Amino acid sequence: MQPQPAFLLHKRPYRETSALVELLTLDHGRVRAVAQGVQRPKSRARGQLQPFAPLHLTWQGERELKRLRLMESRGPAAMLVGEGLLCGLYANELLTRLLPVELPVAQVFAFYASAVDALAVPASRASALRRLEYALLDALDALPRFSVASGASLDPQARYRFDPASRTFVAADGGLDGRTLKLLSSADWGEPGLAGPAKVLSRAALAPLLGDRPLRSRGLMVSMAQRRRQQP
Repeated sequence: MQPQPAFLLHKRPYRETSALVELLTLDHGRVRAVAQGVQRPKSRARGQLQPFAPLHLTWQGERELKRLRLMESRGPAAMLVGEGLLCGLYANELLTRLLPVELPVAQVFAFYASAVDALAVPASRASALRRLEYALLDALDALPRFSVASGASLDPQARYRFDPASRTFVAADGGLDGRTLKLLSSADWGEPGLAGPAKVLSRAALAPLLGDRPLRSRGLMVSMAQRRRQQP
């Protein structure tokens, strides 16, 4: 096979010197594989196989669990710290949890690669994560349909809540207004005031897919925010 652009989503030890890895690849989506010998102290691959580092990989195997063969670095890992790191961990956990194995998701890969760089800049984090979330929802055929259940257009003056079952919107006091939803439907991210509504909508659409098990990275974000509020 031709080397695949890839990113590491998750890694855990396997046997004495190997690791089980979850990868996001350009043409094959999420790939699960064994990285043999990568845990050896002098292994060159150990330093390359890091989160947020662009890679070129090949693997072999017909079953779901592959075996990595070639691994090359395509550049240094993004330097993410603090909130930026937690956002990166959130993106990795979300894709690991929700992407089926070997579902081609080239658009998700593109938005993830863009997000890795954007997360180092505080002002870029929210929009980068929302674009990734919406690309993931689209790949999973779970993207909101910006209409009411009957197919009628949204009224810019009315307010709505998202109905996950139909992926449409239902009139509701206190919900998102139709004008905002219309802007979100066209991905007009530059419009002031869209960051909060975009987050509310993406969480509502992702919730049925995630189920009852909370995201560990989201809990870490909440803890960080609480510590900041407690500081004098």
